[in-house]
Amino acid sequence: MLVLFETSVGYAIFKVLNEKKLQEVDSLWKEFETPEKANKIVKLKHFEKFQDTAEALAAFTALMKGKINKQLKKVLKKIVKEAHEPLAAADAKLGGVIKEKLNLSCIHSPVVNELMRGIRSQMGGLIPGVEPREMAALCLGLAHSLSWYRLKFSADKVDTMIVQAISLLDDLDKELNNYIMRCREWYGWHFPELGKIISDNLTYCKCLQKVGDRKNYASAKLSEILPEEVEAEVKAAAEISMGTEVSEEDVCNILHLCTQVIETSEYRTQLYEYLQNRVMAIAPNVTVTVGDLVGARLIAHAGSLLNLAKHAASTVQILGAEKALFRALKSRRATPKYGLIYHASLVGQTSPKHKGKISRTLAAKTVLAVRYDAFGEDSSSAMGVENRAKLEARLRALEDRGIRKISGTGKALAKTEKYEHKRGPKRQSRRRRPRDLQRQKERASCGQGQNKAAFCIPGKGDVHSLCFISAVNQQP
Repeated sequence: MLVLFETSVGYAIFKVLNEKKLQEVDSLWKEFETPEKANKIVKLKHFEKFQDTAEALAAFTALMKGKINKQLKKVLKKIVKEAHEPLAAADAKLGGVIKEKLNLSCIHSPVVNELMRGIRSQMGGLIPGVEPREMAALCLGLAHSLSWYRLKFSADKVDTMIVQAISLLDDLDKELNNYIMRCREWYGWHFPELGKIISDNLTYCKCLQKVGDRKNYASAKLSEILPEEVEAEVKAAAEISMGTEVSEEDVCNILHLCTQVIETSEYRTQLYEYLQNRVMAIAPNVTVTVGDLVGARLIAHAGSLLNLAKHAASTVQILGAEKALFRALKSRRATPKYGLIYHASLVGQTSPKHKGKISRTLAAKTVLAVRYDAFGEDSSSAMGVENRAKLEARLRALEDRGIRKISGTGKALAKTEKYEHKRGPKRQSRRRRPRDLQRQKERASCGQGQNKAAFCIPGKGDVHSLCFISAVNQQP
């Protein structure tokens, strides 16, 4: 039997000299206590050395994927096929591939594992020409290279781009708001009625850029920008406008500002599409769960996707509301229930009394999605779609006050009807005895200086005492 043994230096094929020793698995390790004993069990038949670290990395990368590279295939065809003996392999998947591709008989069993462990312990004595220091250095370098490869560095996974893109998007929104308000206020002195007719900012700037002076509205064609009704209203308002006259230089500067607004708006749209694609590539499940903008803001606030994955659900829930949190802790008041997650669509469509519950549930599902995107190998958004469906079911259950069954394990609401006290017939008051009536009369008497008259009016079934007391000064 032959043994395929992979090292960081090259491929080694050993010949088993005494197969009877392999039958005793528990005592097989004793045969590899010294290099002399090990050479009596196995003997090196062929050693294929790697030329450099790059070749070793390529070979082990193929082995990790369960594939055979050209060098190993050449060695197996040359050595194993000519020997016509079974081949022992440490990896069962690799043995299956060798059997399928090269039609060789491969063996994988606990005996093979013990044999590999023994060969590994006496590698320096079984493979001549390889020093232990050289072997250790090559193992360390190959381990670093394989670890770097398994990190799967990709340009699509750079979350720094998300942080910069969402920050730039916020800055553009602020600048656009300032520019548009300045443009409306500036041109409002010349044509104030236009701002009331056209509410959309981009349409306002396009209309302004095409016409310019108020006098040109009568001959201008705005059908590409405005509907017919709005166009007629604008032209009618331009004829009777109460705005002041402006010079051509003023109109020219206003038009330059409108051009800046339009170009910035177009760039903002392009940047938003870029951000959507980037967030969907890096964190697809987070995007489906909370949305692209909220997901990007959470990643930017945490610094990276890995940092966000380290946060607990309670931290993600109030992420972005740090000032309110510390203010509440300092004043010993109620802490905030949500931060950036408040802008998610699920929280927005919830009634105010259920926003806290939905934000807490959404934060828990968001953390699961973040960790799946950060550490998982699957790039699909199936988990996010499933979490979204559960959250929507939870929202419907809260809004409808129905049975809280989401995953199938929830319990129904308790039936309070059987705990309610059933009232019986009205009990009649106890009939008073004559002695009680006499004591009541005595207690009603006020002593000296007062005269009391008591009248007892009997009722139906009950005795009701109605006492009228009149105080009269006693005459001598």
